Amino acid sequence: MQRSLVLAMLLLSSLAPPARAANEADYKAAYAAAEVASKEASGMRNQWTTTVSTLAAAKKAGDGGDFDGAVAAAKEAEALAKASIVQATSEKEAWKAMEIR
Repeated sequence: MQRSLVLAMLLLSSLAPPARAANEADYKAAYAAAEVASKEASGMRNQWTTTVSTLAAAKKAGDGGDFDGAVAAAKEAEALAKASIVQATSEKEAWKAMEIR
């Protein structure tokens, strides 16, 4: 049973399309999405410093032609920005639960 499961997994993985390399358009789209999220976090006055440095790393990689690295860094920066937005939103009301009454 396990042997056939392993063989089936290998067969399915061989049928999967190969990963394609990112291009400049992919980088620009990922970077733009990360910038929007970063600006939103900044507007909430809760932008994490790691977001800024990761965005800078994405820009540097993109300018150097490493679009795979640039897309990965831009997506990470977007995720960090969105996490900071979630944090700001949840803490906007959460502090009330900690207030001594």
